[in-house]
Parts: sequence; C-alpha cells; structure tokens
Amino acid sequence: MNNHGANGKAQTPEPHVQEVVRSAERELHELVQRRAAIMKRIGTIKQTLLGLANLFGDSVLGDDLLTLLDRKAATRQPGFTRACRLVLMESGGVLATRQICEVLQRRFPEVMERHKDPIASVTTVLNRLVDYSEARCSLDTNGRRVWQWVIAEENGGRDDRLANAGTRILQPIDAKRQ
Repeated sequence: MNNHGANGKAQTPEPHVQEVVRSAERELHELVQRRAAIMKRIGTIKQTLLGLANLFGDSVLGDDLLTLLDRKAATRQPGFTRACRLVLMESGGVLATRQICEVLQRRFPEVMERHKDPIASVTTVLNRLVDYSEARCSLDTNGRRVWQWVIAEENGGRDDRLANAGTRILQPIDAKRQ
C-alpha cells in the first residue's frame, strides 16, 4: 500500500488511523486463532462420532451426521480437499488449475478418477481454500488464474517464494467472480 503524499514523501498516518489498524489487526489475529481452535474441536468431535459409529454401527447417527462424516454417499469426496491442500503446500509457488490437476493425477489417481470434470472439482476446492484464507488466487501475466498456498505466520503473511515462482502476479482477484 502506498503511503506517500502528493509530494512523494512518506506520511505518518494520523494516530486514530493507526489505532484502528492496530485494533483490526488484534481482532484478525484473535479470529484466526479461534478458527484454528474451532477446526481442531470439529476434528475431535468427528473422531468421537466416528468411533461411536464404529462401536455401535452407523444407525446411531442420523443421515445428516453420516453425510457430514463422509459415511454416506455425498457430492463431496473425502480426501480430495486434503490432496489439493498438499499439492499447493508443496508446490513452492503458484500453480494454474490445470497444473494442479496434473499433479493430483500423478500423486492421487484414486481421488481423481471419481470426478467427471476434475478441473471444475479442483476449482471448487481452491475457491473454498481461498474462503478459508488458506490459499490465494491471482492473475498471471496472461490473465489466467493461478493459485498459491498462503503462509500466514511467516514473513508477516507474505510468501517470498512468489517472487521466485517465474510468474509475475498482476493483481489479486476474487476467485468466485472470474
């Protein structure tokens, strides 16, 4: 963000602006920590419910719970989101959707074979990862969407690998609008 005045010299924001930024930053950190705690608790509850279903049978759980726990046929395939996360995390840079599909096909063919339109499925998962603030979507120099894993805690939220990825990012985009 450019913080220069009309004369090109750096300006110090007003104290009330700095306080708003500090307050928003504190709240954002708190919310991210709460989200992590909630995700961990969700995992614990799912494991408990799966254990109960394994002991007493799926009949102790309702249809909604069976679907949430991937014990009943649903539109979402278990493991698919995890595979997409791994590909992005291990990429070390930005990848186009087609590149992600190619890596998934090589590394997780059993996950990919269940999808009629892998590019659409991968795009759906990537959009969800953007919503979760786990990934970032940008445009490359050709105007195509590229995806990158977000390293939230390192480098103040910046991922310096982006500069070395061979793709110049023009602008962040709202992935759902493209």
